[in-house]
Amino acid sequence: MKRFLLALALLLSVQAFAQKPAPSTYDVVIGTYTKGSSKGIYVYRFYEESGKLAYLNEIDDVSNPSYLTVSKDNKFIYAVNEDGKNGGVSAFSFEPAVGTIKQLNRVTSAGADPCYISVDADRKNAFVANYSSGNLSVLPIKADGSLDAPSQVIQDQGKGPDAARQEGPHVHIAYFSPDEKYLLYTDLGTDKLNFTRYHAGKPSPLTAENAISVKPGNGPRHLVFSKNHKYLYLLQEMGSTITVYEYNGGKPKEIQNINMLPAGFKGTNGAAAIKITPDGNFLFATDRLDASAINSYSINPDDGKLTFMDRHTTYGKNPRDFAIDPTGKWLLVANQDSDNIVVFRINPGTGSLSTTGNSIQIGNPVCLKFTPAE
Repeated sequence: MKRFLLALALLLSVQAFAQKPAPSTYDVVIGTYTKGSSKGIYVYRFYEESGKLAYLNEIDDVSNPSYLTVSKDNKFIYAVNEDGKNGGVSAFSFEPAVGTIKQLNRVTSAGADPCYISVDADRKNAFVANYSSGNLSVLPIKADGSLDAPSQVIQDQGKGPDAARQEGPHVHIAYFSPDEKYLLYTDLGTDKLNFTRYHAGKPSPLTAENAISVKPGNGPRHLVFSKNHKYLYLLQEMGSTITVYEYNGGKPKEIQNINMLPAGFKGTNGAAAIKITPDGNFLFATDRLDASAINSYSINPDDGKLTFMDRHTTYGKNPRDFAIDPTGKWLLVANQDSDNIVVFRINPGTGSLSTTGNSIQIGNPVCLKFTPAE
């Protein structure tokens, strides 16, 4: 009888764990430029039921943590320090329940103006795109979460047709394929998307695999994979275009090219961020400068192609980044030059955005990352 009761208790505890509801609250970790009123990295609590944000915590005296990422285990934050030729990368411990951030260390990024960082799932290495110097660096991560000095640096070469923007290489993103077999990086200066093979256990874990060229002068920036991993969507900053590829296991084939700008548009533009909803049905992309807006597209599940759905103001200047909450109900836009983050509701049927009236003021917000609060 005793064994039966123990077995029953174990079964009930397993069922309770399995039926644990998804978090209803999340943290939003915010990277900024510190040239204005911002002093570093901020953490806000996001409430899924209402779409509202509440201040939780911050860490000051962090220079230009413009782009950041949260480790998969939710214990660490890694941020670039976009400080010109003195580019750095900082590691922080993180307590999501209370939003506490503590700096562990800072090391060189081995390049100028680092603008993007990613970390592999096992937290072995961080990968940094150095924009102005046009190189990609690999930084080993220690057992305590702190960063070691760069173990590998890949230097791009070449230039593009735009003498002002493409006078040399400008690496803009370091992004893993879903299976982490490849680390992809874009080069705005040479109009290329590069594929490197990732060997996690090696001191120099990246080896060049192949590269594809885009239309000269388009300036590739960010990218995202479809939910089924069959398609790759490449956002091109200078051309304000989205190019769709069949991924083909690292050998992409172009199937569609879309101009994000409205007919007859005149002025400056600069596409910035691209994301897909958790259900895989819709893709969003922002455009900055005079074109400041966010576009939504439906994704055809059969061939991965995009259909334009809506174009919406972001109620601010220079929408540098945005994030979609894990439930897919809400979209937050960071307007860098108007110092505000605006919350929109996503229509699950059409992908269109509606205003909520929810917003917060933060100096020069550049990067938004959702992570569970529990």
